[in-house]
Parts: sequence; C-alpha cells; structure tokens
Amino acid sequence: MEKVGFIGGYDKIDLMIYTAKILTQMGKRVLILDTTLRQKTRYIIPTINLTTTYVTEFEGIDIAVGFESFEAVKDLLGNEKLSYDIALIDIDSNECIASTELTITDKVYFTTAFDLYSLKRGIEAIENLENPLKLTKIYFTQSFSKEEDEYLNYLSLGKKVIWNENIIYFPFENGDDSAIAENQRLEKIKYTNLTADYKEGIATLVSDITGERTKNIKNIIKNLG
Repeated sequence: MEKVGFIGGYDKIDLMIYTAKILTQMGKRVLILDTTLRQKTRYIIPTINLTTTYVTEFEGIDIAVGFESFEAVKDLLGNEKLSYDIALIDIDSNECIASTELTITDKVYFTTAFDLYSLKRGIEAIENLENPLKLTKIYFTQSFSKEEDEYLNYLSLGKKVIWNENIIYFPFENGDDSAIAENQRLEKIKYTNLTADYKEGIATLVSDITGERTKNIKNIIKNLG
C-alpha cells in the first residue's frame, strides 16, 4: 500500500476527496485516513454508522474516521493487511506522522495558505520529527509571491524537512469555495462547478502521485463531469 501524506493546519480534506475520486477512476482502491484533531470528514461525509471510530464508503472511496494509525484500522476491519493501493492521510500533528509511519520514501505534501494560523499550525506538525521527511509544497493562494515562500522556508529552519523544488499551486477562489460547499450539501463529488485553475491543480497533484500524464488525468476529470 502506497502512503501519501497531507500535512498542515490548513483545511485539506476536500482536496484529498477530489484527488481520491480520480484515483478510483484510474483503477486504484483508495483509503482516506483522517487523523486530524478537527475530524472534518465526520461532518461532511455521509454515514449511517456515526460512532467514535468507523470506516465508511463514499463514491467508491473508503474513509476512516477517528483513527491515529493503520494498525487501529486493521483491528476494526479484522484484516491482517489492508488491501488498498493508496492511502491518503490527513495529518495535523507530529504524533500522527509517527503513528502512520511516514518516511522519507513516501510522498508527503505540506499543504497551506499564507495566513499565520495555517502556516504556524503546519510548522507545529513538523516541529519534532524524529526522522527527516521529504515534503512537496501545496500552496492555496490567489497571488503567490517569492516572499511568502521564503517566509515558510524561514519558519522551517532547523526542522528535519527536505523541500522538493517543485511546488503545486491552487489559486483558490471564492467560486471554488462555494462549489465545494454545494457539493457537500448534495453529497456528491462534482468537478463541473470547480474553476479551471482548481482542476488544473488537482490534475497536477494526481500526476505527481501516480506518474500519469497530466493530459490523461484532465480527460478523466472531464469525463467525470
């Protein structure tokens, strides 16, 4: 099972859900593991089994809520080995980086906007890493500047992180926020009402995870509607 981490204080579960849907269309069996303190998935993903910990299915994606490790998911499901191709992990604490056993060989994304809360909560999550992590930056910002990137680099000085050179941008707009909220109310994963920039960012992210050509992923998004 390939583990893909999304670290940060910024709200990233919707991004992970839209990413996971494309991965299922590529024939992947996908698990989303929400280890965050907020547990946003508990409120936006429909389920009939609202207990402290549970695994539910949503549009072909399995979503695990209330767990801090894969071992805990295995115990609930009674599986010695989880039969997923890819696990997307939502993380906002150093403890969950350790408990999900992310290593320098895994794909891990540091997801943030440039408000101080998102930046500093994200830095808290990588504050006391026992082992180095290689991180790719995902920036949600309408107008990116070099100074913003330099500020994050400054905040991360002394941390055991290795930044990838490539950065994935989401020029997030209010229209995307409204579209995602509408999709949540409809309990659907829809792409048609998202902006071209947001879909471009998702295609770039999925390409980075899988190695598939961005053009092919854009065709998948188009066919999903």
